[in-house]
Amino acid sequence: MSRRLDNLRMTGKLVVIAVGMFAFGYALVPIYRAICEVTGINILALGEQQIPGRNRADPVNTQVDWSRTITVEFDTNVRGPWHFKPQVRSLEVHPGQLTTVMYEFQNVQNRTMAAQAIPSYAPRQAANHFNKLECFCFNQYTLAPGEKKEWPVAFVIDPKLPKDVKTITLSYTFFEVGAPTPPAPTASLAQPGGAS
Repeated sequence: MSRRLDNLRMTGKLVVIAVGMFAFGYALVPIYRAICEVTGINILALGEQQIPGRNRADPVNTQVDWSRTITVEFDTNVRGPWHFKPQVRSLEVHPGQLTTVMYEFQNVQNRTMAAQAIPSYAPRQAANHFNKLECFCFNQYTLAPGEKKEWPVAFVIDPKLPKDVKTITLSYTFFEVGAPTPPAPTASLAQPGGAS
């Protein structure tokens, strides 16, 4: 009988210890926050609270170089019967800042066409620092006669871009896939109102 009583006491003590450990673990986060606020240890959290208009739930991109501004120009070329242009011709961006630009496409032929875009960069050294996260240039697309589409380019310029580069030109050439690429138009052959 005394052994059974000892077992019940031991079980009771273990239950009290387990509940106490759970309560301590649950209270640890508020205790940590209170200590950090009083002592000023968590300086990063205090700095984020002081940003005007900042929602605390928004993640902070610490990779953005706010001290530099790069002008990004958007250039488009077509090989074949397409309308192709960016919604903006240039933007000012900070290195490390995620930026998205939309491009408009239209097949102006009376037949379905497949096409793809090839990017190029100026100056050439910018290519290694221009990181595209999403781009229509990654795939081929098929557009029906007269069909219009909009596709994004989401990019980040690496903060390691040399300091002397202040302007980057992103140029795309959009061409039909699976058909001969027409030659580039020349000034002597281009006539206004001529048949295509």
